[in-house]
Amino acid sequence: MDVAFRKIDIDAFDEEILQESELYEQDPRDPAQALDQMKQIQGTVRSCLAKNDTVGALSIVLENAPYGPTMEDAKILSLQTLMTILNSTKATEIPTAVKSLSQDSQDALMKYLYKGMALTGSGDMNASVLLTWHEKLTEVAGTGCIVRTMTDRRTV
Repeated sequence: MDVAFRKIDIDAFDEEILQESELYEQDPRDPAQALDQMKQIQGTVRSCLAKNDTVGALSIVLENAPYGPTMEDAKILSLQTLMTILNSTKATEIPTAVKSLSQDSQDALMKYLYKGMALTGSGDMNASVLLTWHEKLTEVAGTGCIVRTMTDRRTV
């Protein structure tokens, strides 16, 4: 019995197949431009943390989050910058910081938390810090934040 027909990728012949790039808007920035912007943001975040402005530092990183498959270097730098903020924030300040964020920023924070959990054990990814932030964020934003994060195609 000939089963060679099962190895043919019929999607390659379909003109109307949905590509992953069509599922969401691409980041309008060039990868090098996004990386330069994240380097500038990293410096701004350091100055905000020196002034104990956790909310300002969080807002800056989360509102300028790079996304898309071509932004890997900028994504890594933004995750490292965010982890610096998360690690330097006291547990008592977390609910206030989370409440002050917009819904989009809360969703972006949840994406970063999950990305950090996937990378735990490498670098400064502290699982207990990530879980504490996850708990406080879920208390404030609800489970809808988790659902929006899991269903959004834009990854940070």
